[in-house]
Amino acid sequence: MPHVLVTGGSGFFGGVLKRRLLGEGFTCVNFDLLPDAERLPGLESIQGDLRDTALLAKVFQEQRFDAVIHCAAMLAHGKIERDTLWTSNVDGTINLAKECRENGVPKMVFISTNCLWASNLGHPVTEAETPNPIEIYGQSKLAAEKALAKYTGDLDIVMLRCPTIIDSGRLGLLAILFEFMNDGNTIWVVGKGDNRYQFIYAQDLASACIRALDFKGSDIFHVGSDQVKTLREVYEAVIRNAGSKSRVRSLPKEPTLAAMKLAHKLRISPLGPYHYQMIAEDFLFDTTKAQTLLGWKPTLTNEEMLTRAYKYYAERKDEIYARTDASAHSKPASMGAIRILKWLS
Repeated sequence: MPHVLVTGGSGFFGGVLKRRLLGEGFTCVNFDLLPDAERLPGLESIQGDLRDTALLAKVFQEQRFDAVIHCAAMLAHGKIERDTLWTSNVDGTINLAKECRENGVPKMVFISTNCLWASNLGHPVTEAETPNPIEIYGQSKLAAEKALAKYTGDLDIVMLRCPTIIDSGRLGLLAILFEFMNDGNTIWVVGKGDNRYQFIYAQDLASACIRALDFKGSDIFHVGSDQVKTLREVYEAVIRNAGSKSRVRSLPKEPTLAAMKLAHKLRISPLGPYHYQMIAEDFLFDTTKAQTLLGWKPTLTNEEMLTRAYKYYAERKDEIYARTDASAHSKPASMGAIRILKWLS
């Protein structure tokens, strides 16, 4: 049976992926900064830092991996130092590629991001278009992509660029939206809320990873949901499905964006440059290449996956807010100045 190293397997998507792989007959090693609470047949978990080259070399020497799926990434949330984020996301990725080359691992799958762009291009974005990230997370992911390109002569590397990953258990910034909805507060959109912003269902991304393992050669693929509705339509559908008393209302675009920028500058908001650039803009990936060459297809729409995520939150609210030693996407983000908006809602 195939033996796969999954980085970030203690986090939200890494956990989804490792359970999916185990269910399909793979064996897995999870390598993560955080401890892994799960004890599953076929799973070995190692707590460590991808920048620890001695530990990483030891793991690769003791295991015979058929592939590596690199999900781990440091997010620009909370009080993460810029240097820590950069070295984790870039140097850690390079360290993985070096170990793959030196130990004969033939395949690496890298989870990249739509944060490589921070503007409305006016059309679904293809793999041929030049990225232009504006904040450190997207910049670190692009630097990691460029570094990996130098190893494609030694092993097959498939890079999967994806938008926000949604499923039961996804929290982070979404927990703020869900708290508003659970308490019946107004759900605010910036401007008319007529922009379309693509998400991806976690199981669909896991399917793309598995299909990428069988792809011959190195390439970049964009993945994301189909039938993307406006944010207003998506929120209204989730409110109906949840039986919430919330209503969707609009905030004036320019004053709201100015307030978001000021709150970020004062460090009193969890939302950063990417968010205030894109909160009222369209962004969709063109997934034609992935559907054609990988034989991949998304299964859930934005509103379907958000409903699943909300129901998970509503059923476990007390336990969720007691979490401490969890990844950024597996615990609620701090609301910061957004709390004022909630009081007014």
